[in-house]
Amino acid sequence: MTDWVLGIIGGSGLYDIDGLENPEWISIETPWGMPSDDILFAELDGVKLRFLPRHGRGHPLSPSDVNYRANIDAMKRAGCTDLLSLSAVGSLKENYPPGDFVIVDQFIDRTFKREKSFFGEGLVAHVSVADPVCERIAKFAAQAAKAAGATVHEGGTYMAMEGPQFSTKAESHMYRAWGCDVIGMTNMPEAKLAREAELPYATVAMVTDFDCWHEDHGNVDVAAVIAVLMENASKASNTVKEMVKLLKAEGPRVNGAQGIETNLDVALITAPEKRDLKRLAKLDAIAKRVL
Repeated sequence: MTDWVLGIIGGSGLYDIDGLENPEWISIETPWGMPSDDILFAELDGVKLRFLPRHGRGHPLSPSDVNYRANIDAMKRAGCTDLLSLSAVGSLKENYPPGDFVIVDQFIDRTFKREKSFFGEGLVAHVSVADPVCERIAKFAAQAAKAAGATVHEGGTYMAMEGPQFSTKAESHMYRAWGCDVIGMTNMPEAKLAREAELPYATVAMVTDFDCWHEDHGNVDVAAVIAVLMENASKASNTVKEMVKLLKAEGPRVNGAQGIETNLDVALITAPEKRDLKRLAKLDAIAKRVL
């Protein structure tokens, strides 16, 4: 058993929550480069929190330019036991209008410009992402978002596109035909890397628009997205507050039933005598438990 240390990856406003205790921005270097920003160490009602602005404060980084490996590594070094992503998305469903929250349970990864693994030449590993979301954290997130006053949809497939441009209409209709529920640019490879780091991960996808498939709504533009994001900001902050209440009520943390915290036990395939020392050194935080 251990203490909960909830890592929160998201946008501006989340780290301005009322009641944060002992807030301190700390710079963390990683073998994969620098993360998007410093990490805010704080506590709320006795629960330890770690906030990382995914795009950096002031949003200087595009989705393709985010150093996802450095971000996950830094959150691991910051002591996080679990990760909660709060992300803006477009809706691919009529009944998921702007303002609603979707608790994602599946992903389709169509990104192509990003480093997607901590492992590779010198140390090969294959983790399962068949069920890419931590069921326990997702359940808490759904309960917290409902308590925060959001309309919540539990379960859904997140289509991860490269960006930074929004979809064409043909693409948007194709993703709908695939059965996707929401579309975004940031949660892959973030979720895959969290799994390699043995960090339970869940996503609260906050709908800002109908992408471009909906005939009764205009094409996506940044001004409209930001307007809905601002409307959702208080619900997002209150979701974090309610999440803290749930973690505190849960009591000391134990490993979840999905085996996420020990999945590297059956993932490493390179024989010990063939493992590259430089690669091993870079994995000092991610895979310390098994290496």
